[in-house]
Amino acid sequence: MNRWLKELFFNEDFLKMGHFQRLEDHNLGLGWLYYSIARIIRPHKVVVIGSWRGFAPIIFAKALMDNLEKGEVIFIDPSYVDNFWKDKISVEEYFKKYGFANISHFLMTTQQFVETETYKGLADIGIVFIDGYHSKEQAKFDYEAFQHLLAEDGMIMLHDSISSCNSPIYGKDKVYEHQVRFFVEELKGDKELQVFDFPFGFGVTIVRKLKKERSVKSNK
Repeated sequence: MNRWLKELFFNEDFLKMGHFQRLEDHNLGLGWLYYSIARIIRPHKVVVIGSWRGFAPIIFAKALMDNLEKGEVIFIDPSYVDNFWKDKISVEEYFKKYGFANISHFLMTTQQFVETETYKGLADIGIVFIDGYHSKEQAKFDYEAFQHLLAEDGMIMLHDSISSCNSPIYGKDKVYEHQVRFFVEELKGDKELQVFDFPFGFGVTIVRKLKKERSVKSNK
């Protein structure tokens, strides 16, 4: 694992985008949370919406490869920031360079993805990681597109969820406000959900459906 982390952090792009990473001790920051949750619930499917250079998809792919159950990461990104995800062969080679052939990239928005046969065949998704366009409306669309497809122990994670800021990532003439936290506040008002913030880096919020209490028989 230590050797893999050193190779990963050789790429400085994996130290960006607010996941609370640190080079000095090869610390994945919130990436440890992504990895450990995938190891604990052992999902067969993880959906990742948006990624600068693939940090979250790669961390989830690593966890699935380390599980006996293996599994697949479905990565959705239309490459609106730049052309990094545009070429299919280059994307496949990029992920294979880090040891992963279990990431399937879809060069499209979530709105486009929900019209595909792949989407229509999805069920029992273990984790959905939302990190795409950070408007309140898009975060809500991403959430609602997958929340009914979660496995019994599945959960949704929303990145950049604890504060709002103006982002020029799509260009100086397309500055927009990060509003994910406003959608998260709405979710916190739903009594059927468990919503928990991790306020580190740019923050990530975990959302899962509360289970009805079950009686436990005592062996005493």
